[in-house]
Amino acid sequence: MKRSANACAIRRATIRFGLIYWVGVFIFSSILWGIVGTDPIESALGKFLHYALCSIITAGISALLFRLHERLVETRSPENALPLLVGASFILSLAAAPAWAALGYAVYTFCIWPQLAVFDWKDFSYDTAYGAALFFGWSCLFITLVFGFELHDRELRLAAVREEALTAQMRALRYQVNPHFLFNTLNSIAGLIEEGSATRAERMVLSLSTFLRTTLALDPMHDVPLADELALQEEYLGIERERFPDRMTFSIDMPEDVRSALVPSLILQPLIENAVKHGVGATVGKVEIALRARREADRLQVMVENDMPMGNDHKQPAGMGVGLRNVAERLRARFQGDSEFSSGLVAPGRYRASIDLPWRLA
Repeated sequence: MKRSANACAIRRATIRFGLIYWVGVFIFSSILWGIVGTDPIESALGKFLHYALCSIITAGISALLFRLHERLVETRSPENALPLLVGASFILSLAAAPAWAALGYAVYTFCIWPQLAVFDWKDFSYDTAYGAALFFGWSCLFITLVFGFELHDRELRLAAVREEALTAQMRALRYQVNPHFLFNTLNSIAGLIEEGSATRAERMVLSLSTFLRTTLALDPMHDVPLADELALQEEYLGIERERFPDRMTFSIDMPEDVRSALVPSLILQPLIENAVKHGVGATVGKVEIALRARREADRLQVMVENDMPMGNDHKQPAGMGVGLRNVAERLRARFQGDSEFSSGLVAPGRYRASIDLPWRLA
């Protein structure tokens, strides 16, 4: 079906370019005939008839070349098929050249009737050479046209394959979030059960069920407003507050217009998970988790900061890199180099993860 559609597109383009080609030959030859002393107005009818008849010949040459091209591309690469097509076009042009000269003589005879036309072999040979050049020029243009369509079609197919690969990669990276989150949350529930807080553990299970139902319904390739992403994270933090009711504070600092900026769904989840696990979970006292977002020119910058135990200034806690690596890979796949992700200690006992994205609105 696709090859048939491509053939129809080539056929339509051949008609358009053929018309342009012969109109160009008509204008160019009229100018040359005028320079050598022939009235281009008087010769216009004869040239028109001659070129109209010869355009049928070029259509036949094009059809033969296209069929040859179809057979060659089935068994050869385009690089190997091209010299054979050029050679075939040269032979076809030589074969069709006498027809050009004969039609020219016939049209000339018709135009000067009832006078008799004088046949001259020398003029016939010159006209044959001229016709061969015209047919060969058209054949080369046609081959270029065909390969141009083939190249465009190949680029479209490659783009579709790349898009499918990117979609699969994004889905794989996105679906890594839920198992990673689920593992951490189940650990938190287990901790509550060990502490004897069955009621809080039950509430946490119900909250987990609601949160997973929401996140699993999200399309991995669909971006969401930052406000919606924050609402999801508030649900997650509600789960974690069941375990750390007195030791965790969460603050948001961003202008109102930034809330409508688009971000990949659940892109903040691993950042806040790390802040809870390696900040709140590893610290005895109170821990602040702060989320800040702002617009800088045509960029969106989002930062998540949290307190950490003192004394880990030169060592990253084990397991912290899994979620952050997922964020970096998702951003790289989604924005193809037009994003930045960084993380690390910004002060003793203070950790920051930063995302820089193109500014886009819902």
